[in-house]
Formats: sequence, structure tokens, C-alpha cells
Amino acid sequence: MALLQIAEPGMSAAPHQHRLAVGIDLGTTNSLVASVKSGSAVCLPDEKGRVTLPSVVRYCGRDDIEVGYDALKAQKIDPVNTISSAKRLIGRTLEDVQQGARYLPYRFGSNERIIELHTRAGDKTPIDVSAEILRTLKQRAEENLGGELVGAVITVPAYFDDAQRQATKDAARLAGLNVLRLLNEPTAAAIAYGLDNRSEGTFVVYDLGGGTFDVSVLQLTKGLFEVKATNGNSALGGDDFDHRLFCWLLEQNGLSQLNEQDSQLLLSLARAAKETLTTDTSATVRTVLSDDRQVDTTVTRQGFHTLTQHLVAKTIEPVKQALKDAGVGKADVKGVIMVGGSTRMLHVQQAVATFFGQTPLNNLNPDQVVALGAAMQANVLAGNKNEDEWLLLDVTPLSLGLETYGGLAEKIIPRNSTLPTARAQEFTTFKDGQTAMTIHVVQGERELVSDCRSLAKFTLRGIPPMVAGAARIRVTFQVDADGLLSVSAREQSTGVQAQIEVKPSYGLDDETITNMLKESMSNASDDMAARARAEAVVEAEGLIAAVAAALEMDGDLLNETELTAIRDSIAALQNLVQTGNADEIRNAVSALGHATDDFAAKRMDRNIKRALTGQRVEEIS
Repeated sequence: MALLQIAEPGMSAAPHQHRLAVGIDLGTTNSLVASVKSGSAVCLPDEKGRVTLPSVVRYCGRDDIEVGYDALKAQKIDPVNTISSAKRLIGRTLEDVQQGARYLPYRFGSNERIIELHTRAGDKTPIDVSAEILRTLKQRAEENLGGELVGAVITVPAYFDDAQRQATKDAARLAGLNVLRLLNEPTAAAIAYGLDNRSEGTFVVYDLGGGTFDVSVLQLTKGLFEVKATNGNSALGGDDFDHRLFCWLLEQNGLSQLNEQDSQLLLSLARAAKETLTTDTSATVRTVLSDDRQVDTTVTRQGFHTLTQHLVAKTIEPVKQALKDAGVGKADVKGVIMVGGSTRMLHVQQAVATFFGQTPLNNLNPDQVVALGAAMQANVLAGNKNEDEWLLLDVTPLSLGLETYGGLAEKIIPRNSTLPTARAQEFTTFKDGQTAMTIHVVQGERELVSDCRSLAKFTLRGIPPMVAGAARIRVTFQVDADGLLSVSAREQSTGVQAQIEVKPSYGLDDETITNMLKESMSNASDDMAARARAEAVVEAEGLIAAVAAALEMDGDLLNETELTAIRDSIAALQNLVQTGNADEIRNAVSALGHATDDFAAKRMDRNIKRALTGQRVEEIS
């Protein structure tokens, strides 16, 4: 009997053949690529044995590009054409980053949809810059592994929104990479720790990178990785510590205006001093600027800690919120995993140890742990390992929903829902004869659409004209394993449908990202009051429209006194719709209802008479 070997299209059927897949940590400051070799995940080095790649790209000319260490060296002399920290710009608009843009040496374009950077090689976007970094890592991996890659798992901050995730996938596509999955950075770290250390219990992943901060609460149980909650700040990282020290150096040396070259020089020296203070109690910044002004300043470790203590404190608030969302206390946490090069700062480690009352785990290299975990995931997705050996459950960090009448946000998929996920809900029309419905997809925790983030809009047409409330429109939300969303709407009686892949316009206000959950908590009372008022307004407007239609049809049933009383009630309700609170509007709705009780009875009598006119008794029975 012959045995058949079955394989996925494009894949080898040979069971022994190892498919080449990698995990990529696309970082703000440095990037890494890792793969599973001989059963162990390792970071892949360049030709000089260096595993990190500075996330810096220099455009020397139209076809002349430097990536990594060479670009980093040139940053001091050619800052305009040397782009770093592109991760903080990807998926954003210039308006989103306008506060920090004044500290950047780049020449920005006027495109409102996506950031453009003017270079001698033409206009470049953060997607283009990231693609060059990914292309270099892809080439490094293929040279190390001796073959073509079948795909890559690329990590992103847990708090990256849909636009930032989609932009990252676009960068990978430009680099010629097949994205097996986008994986949250804290989750990748948990994979590395969970598999290496065989840990079980509740763990917190504290990830402070160069440009972002993430915290995740995970439950590890016999190969099950479940993300219970996530939080963070996508505009806080090691760069901010560098910049604070940079500003202090300006103050100490009486410097106000620096050209682009001097700014980059001093910023790089501030970063080097920060790193020195991890091992030494003081560091000296000494240089001569292009205009011959001298900088010669010593900063102590304690002084640096004092300067940046407020930044460390800003990381603790998301930690508290994540624990609350997960329903666990500090005493329930078995271990705290430190991820990201910025966690090497001693006052960061001290703050985390003090908050949790235990020494954080750092037995794996904090710079490499994310890439190693991504490589393990890539190894599974490429088919080199049985996927059922361990299971990864990630979550969506913010609620997804749509706008309902009155500007209300109706949540379909609540935040911290396990991915991938799909949920559906039925809606109906508000007006008689309505034949189309606009589906406005939003993201956020607030009760009103105006306080949430707009993701996309599309229109369902072809709804049969019916009385208000008769149509049944089923709206389905699906979020894939990468955290990307698709929405469809279907009218149940006819089957007409419309759908959209949510690839939102690039950009999300920094404050909206970093404070969305905090604002939802601090404004909870006001939001509920606003929602209650909006719901009352919807009810009021519906009743006013119904009474107006009834008066037009059967107003002759009322005498002048009755008609005046109803119209006065309508006017009072209309006035409160503009100025009243929820209770006042509901009371006025009730008053209008009572004022029309007799009118409703008279209309019912007339309608019964209309229905019975011309019929015999035996026909009625």
C-alpha cells in the first residue's frame, strides 16, 4: 500500500524539512531577528557578530541607503536625512505628533493623511523607513539560515491601534516579508519565559522600550498563555528619558538654540550618559559644538533619577489599571517579567520591585526576549512544531463598536476580549421608510461617539422600506489574530449585505491612545449621565415624531382645548431636549404620553371602525 504525503500549497511534504521562519522585534531604538535553530530560539547576528540592528535609516541618495550602525554614526552629521525612532511615527499624522515634532530634526511634508519626511532621496514615510529595517533583517536571516523565509512573526506594542498595526504590515509587505502574525510584545516575552522556565501562575510583563510602554497581565497554565488584561502608553519610552536629560544639559550650559547637527550630537551623548549611569554613579558629557561653545557637565545617578522619576511614575498607573482589569491584586502576581532595554535603568527596577514587593525577573536578556518569543511563535505557525503543544490567547486592548442614533457608542466587542474573536448584534431602523443605514465603526471606552475614535464608515443599501423598527440588520465584527478588524452588515429578510476591512486612515491622537482608559474611568459618571440624556433625547424625538404624524392624520378628533394641551406638551418636551437633563426629559416624555392618552383611545376607536366598515358579523368572526 502506498502512503500519500500531504502538504499545504507551497510547502514541502517532507516531514523532516525545517521551514525557515523568524521572529522580528521591530523596535524604536534597536531591532532584532531570531529563529529556532536545533530546537532553541536564538537571535541572529550580522557579519560582525552583532545581534542588534539600530533602527536608523540614512538616505544618502536616490538608490544609496544606509541602515543600522552606519546610519547611526552619520546621524550626528546628517540628521535631516537620517531617520530614527520611526516606530513612534508609524501609523500617525503630523497633527498626532506635533508636540514632539519640534524636537525632531526632520523636514515634514504637508500630507494630512500620513507623515512624510523630506530627504535627499525624496519624500519618505515611516512605513518606508520601517521597510528598510525589515528588509535588512530579512537579508540577515536568510544569510544565517541559508535559505528563503516562509514567513515572519513581527511584534508590536500591545497598545498599537489598528492604523499602527496595518502600517507595520504594510512595511513588511514592502520588505518582501510574509507576515505570519503580528504579536504583542509582552505576549512574545511571556512565550519566551513560559517555555524556557516552565512557569505557571499569574505574571506581569513590564515592557519599557525605546518609544513605548506596555504592561500585560498573563495567566500561564501548562502551556496555556492567556492574556487577562493589557494597558500601556504608546508615547512613553527610553527616548523620553534621553530627552529629559538633553533638556537638562541645555539648561545647565545656558543653551537655547542648537542647529540640527548639534542637537543630534548632544542627544546621543545624553543617551550614552544614561546608559553609563546603569553601572556607574556618575557620567560626564563633554563636547564642543559647531559654533565652538563647550559642554562639560557631570550628571550623577541620583540626579538623573530625580530628573526622570516622573517618567517612571507614569508607568505605574497603567500597571495598576491592568491589575484591576484582570481582577488580580499585587499579592496574586507570581513574577514580574522585565522587557526592553530601558528596564536596565536602576530606578525603573527599584520602582517595580517596590510596587510589587518582589524582585522582578530578568534572567533573560531584556533586549532579546521579545524577538526570542516571536521566533518560537513563528516556528509553530510555520509548521515546525505541533501547535497544540502550547496555546496562545491574546486580547484586544480597546472596545470596538458602532454609532447608534443619538451619537451613542454601542460596544460590540469589549476590551480584553480573547483574539481571534467574532461577535454579532442586531439593529433596526429609526425612521419610517428608511432604505439605507450608515455603519460607523468606533473604538474606545467612552459612552458617546464624539469621545471615541472613528475607525471607518460604510453604508448598507437596499433595506426594504418598512415602518421604523421593523427591519432587522445583523452587524458582525470579526477581529483576526493580528488584531485587525472586519465588519459586515446584513438585512435579514432580503439578504442584502455590505462589509468593510477596517484599514483606518493613519493617525491617532497621542492623548487618545495614552489616556483612553484613564479618561473612561475618570469620566465614567459624566459619561453615563451623557448617555442617559442621549437615550432620553432619542426617546423624546421618536415620540414627538409619532405624535406629529398622528395629529396630521387624525387631529380632527380633538377640540381646540385638547389640541392646545398636546401642542404645549410637545413644545415643553422640545425645549427640554435642548436644555434639560435625562430625568427632566423623561418626565416630559411621560407628560406628553399622558396628554395623548385620550387622543390615542379616540384614534383606536376610529381605526377599529375603519376596519369594520362594510363587513358582516360572520366575516369578522
